Amino acid sequence: MAYSTEGFFDTYGGKYVAEVLRRPLDELEVAFHKYMKDPEFLEELNTIRRDYIGRETPLYYAPTATKLLGGAQIYIKLEGLANTGAHKINNAIGQCLLAKKMGKKRIIAETGAGQHGLATAAACAKLGLDCTVYMGEIDVKRQQPNVATMELYGAKVQAVTSGSRTLKDAVNEAMRDWAANPDTTHYVLGSALGPAPFPDIVREFQSVIGYEVERQCKERNIDIGAMVACVGGGSNSIGFFAPFIDKAEPRLIGAEAGGIGPGVGENASRMTGNASREGIVQGYKSRFLLDEDGQALPTRSISAGLDYMGIGPQLAALGQRGRVEFTSVLDKEALEAVGFFAKNEGVLFAMESAHAGAAAMKIAKELPPEKAVIINMSGRGDKDLFITSPEFRKSQWIEFLKAEVERLEDNKEIHSSKIMK
Repeated sequence: MAYSTEGFFDTYGGKYVAEVLRRPLDELEVAFHKYMKDPEFLEELNTIRRDYIGRETPLYYAPTATKLLGGAQIYIKLEGLANTGAHKINNAIGQCLLAKKMGKKRIIAETGAGQHGLATAAACAKLGLDCTVYMGEIDVKRQQPNVATMELYGAKVQAVTSGSRTLKDAVNEAMRDWAANPDTTHYVLGSALGPAPFPDIVREFQSVIGYEVERQCKERNIDIGAMVACVGGGSNSIGFFAPFIDKAEPRLIGAEAGGIGPGVGENASRMTGNASREGIVQGYKSRFLLDEDGQALPTRSISAGLDYMGIGPQLAALGQRGRVEFTSVLDKEALEAVGFFAKNEGVLFAMESAHAGAAAMKIAKELPPEKAVIINMSGRGDKDLFITSPEFRKSQWIEFLKAEVERLEDNKEIHSSKIMK
């Protein structure tokens, strides 16, 4: 997979940043290209991938789903079985190891659904680095299991209360921190976006997914008709697609967050929505949900990891060329996909990945049975328990939460009584 041309993918990409960030970005680019040619670095990275992340992850044939849906064979790339429960660890380990080689002692990151923050916190614990994670206040509230785990790994989770209090604002705060502390700190950007060289770096570390799929399919004589991945910023999808981008086949399909409808503020569809514009935001040029004045529009998705206003520049370019097809998946369709694959295959998709699952359920019917549809299950759904439970079993969930609050209050009173004595 070729790198960008001077930071650009066709007309998208670039490095539109304040002068204070140019030096750390240039330093990072030089180090990245150096170490990606360094046999010792690559050997250490591959050892960590094998022994810590648990690579390679399985390519699972889904027989019941295949039978029920009709059409193409369904396969699922189980990135949810990677350590920390999602694909994010691939990039986090790669960047943290690179930062350590560069002599950095402190890592900062942004996170939306919490999975990138969790992976970065785990990578820092593994490699002995200090870690601060910026997370929108809204996402902190709806992703408490991941917040708790990040803190257990030793990371400081900084809630961002400005703006929309979601991923966009977490990115802004992380950028400000990096600009203030470039000598000691590396910013582990979590998706294949932002100013160059981040889109190349993230794609490169995530491409391990796609190269494994390519090898696994060759070993098993699987004829790939289509590959489907969810698309927020685009880290899992661009890594999944990477080995196939410069080929005519298979079809590459990105599933965006359709939210609750097509209206402004109801979704996060940058390539399929009606509010998308070209713009330069957060240091790079791409397609964003912007108003006529270039200000960010509100987004909405049941998935915290897909409600970002922009898309990675390489994916925007590939969409414009027609190499990657984009489709929009509603919240309710993603929830249906969670239930379908859980009940019929014993595979629990994260809400992000369920968007890909929902798209694949439609696409499979368009293809003949000798072809395969490969779904990138970018993460497990454990983290979404507080989102899916109110949807699938609301009354029981409410009773459980009430009982937990009562139990905690009772324990508090018992503890206080013991102290008084």
